[in-house]
Amino acid sequence: MIFFRSMLFNILFYANIIIRMIVLSPVYFFLPRRTAFRIPKNWAMSNHRLMKAIVGTTYSVEGLENLPDGPFIASPKHQSFWDVYALLPFIADPLFILKRELMWIPLFGWYAMKQRMIPIDRGARGKVMADLMKRTKAEMKTGRQLVIYPEGTRRPPGAEPQYRAGIARLYRDLDMPVVPIVCHAGLFWPRRSLNRYPGHIVIRILPPIAPGLPQDVFFKQLVETMEKASDQLLIETAEKNPDLPLPPTAVARIAELQAQKTADQLPA
Repeated sequence: MIFFRSMLFNILFYANIIIRMIVLSPVYFFLPRRTAFRIPKNWAMSNHRLMKAIVGTTYSVEGLENLPDGPFIASPKHQSFWDVYALLPFIADPLFILKRELMWIPLFGWYAMKQRMIPIDRGARGKVMADLMKRTKAEMKTGRQLVIYPEGTRRPPGAEPQYRAGIARLYRDLDMPVVPIVCHAGLFWPRRSLNRYPGHIVIRILPPIAPGLPQDVFFKQLVETMEKASDQLLIETAEKNPDLPLPPTAVARIAELQAQKTADQLPA
């Protein structure tokens, strides 16, 4: 049953993207940029409804009060394509730094250009990176919110973290608060898999880290804050979704956390 529901959802999910892009393109490109952003946000909400109706997967967002007014840097865990679009309806004017190749995709690339997303050549250095920072600063001065994945790419739930120093440079140069966000969407929408699993996904938005800290202090605080919250949410998600097939990385991490808890409870 999981397989057939997953296949039906996947077909409708991609049909939803293509049909909306084709049908709504004349309206989208005619509207002012920020008004046009309602179309991708409505698309994201329609995906949530599809996944609930077909797969049986629901979601909730905790900590919306932690999102500052105006510009900030959102720093979410990244495990799945689900968490790419899930936050769109809840961030006022999100800005993404994308791989340059994504801008070449028909329709998608045009939609991204309309929203002034910033393409990057991952192998670039020097002047290209300086230009990237200049464009990012200019966009954020208009009040936008930069969404940047601190590990750079999707990681399996429970896997050893691999945070990259780029988030610390952005924190220093942009002088904006950073909002850590944790989620285990990869348990329900695994990477490199067509299966989608029922259950309840929680997005947990943590209190922002204020600007002005030394770069190394910020980086350490971000990693420790996100990993502690991520571990806690992993255990909660596994307990509340007992039928969920956990990947080996999640099983190993939960066992490690339980062993650590047991050791901490032993008398000295």
